Amino acid sequence: MTVRVRRVYEPPEPEDGVRVLVDRLWPRGLAKDVARIDEWPKAMTPSTELRRWYHTGEASYEEFSRRYEAELAAPEAAELLDHVRALVREGPVTLLTAAKSPEESHAAVLLGLLG
Repeated sequence: MTVRVRRVYEPPEPEDGVRVLVDRLWPRGLAKDVARIDEWPKAMTPSTELRRWYHTGEASYEEFSRRYEAELAAPEAAELLDHVRALVREGPVTLLTAAKSPEESHAAVLLGLLG
């Protein structure tokens, strides 16, 4: 089982396996054919409200992570998370994000839950 996080702007690599975009919004300036996205489970991404709250700069990463994990417990998000877990059991999965600091983003929370 291999799951990793990469910035979506990095060119695809053969070892990426299934490429899953984990952002709610399509990355700026990136053509869909260049991105080579296999899955885009939007309902598994942080809500607009949570994302905006976190980006105010007043929120801690720990509190963001807690709130995001609570959102992932909702039925539709939980079902998509289970789907991505199944993909991980089948082979390599790369979680893609446009976040400038993936290590302190929702992608890192997902990596912790999937890895």
